[in-house]
Amino acid sequence: MGIILDTSAWIEFFQGTEKGKKVLVAMKKEQVFTSIISFAEITNWCYKNDLKENLNQYLRAIKDGSQVLPLHEQVMIVAGKLNYERKKAVDKWGMVDSLILATSLNYNLKVLTKDAYFNDVPGAEIL
Repeated sequence: MGIILDTSAWIEFFQGTEKGKKVLVAMKKEQVFTSIISFAEITNWCYKNDLKENLNQYLRAIKDGSQVLPLHEQVMIVAGKLNYERKKAVDKWGMVDSLILATSLNYNLKVLTKDAYFNDVPGAEIL
């Protein structure tokens, strides 16, 4: 089984934090995947944190360090359903979380994330 890195895991990795070191360990042990939706979140994060000059380097690292998975109709439908259900139970749950989770389910991948609100998701690993 492989692992999909949530955007929060990539950010920890890029920042070189202790949690980021755990991401590196996971990357060495597992086949790594990333949802294309993380490109939008990484871009936003770079602009928000005045890291625009690093954006291309980060996106290249994601492409080199993982297989980037596209969004398609089935993932989108599952994400919509998941979002509806999860928002009832988890206050901070968002559509991007649903898209990443739906992608993981579609490809039978574990999720590696910093986000504690994934704690009740089977197969999710919290940093």
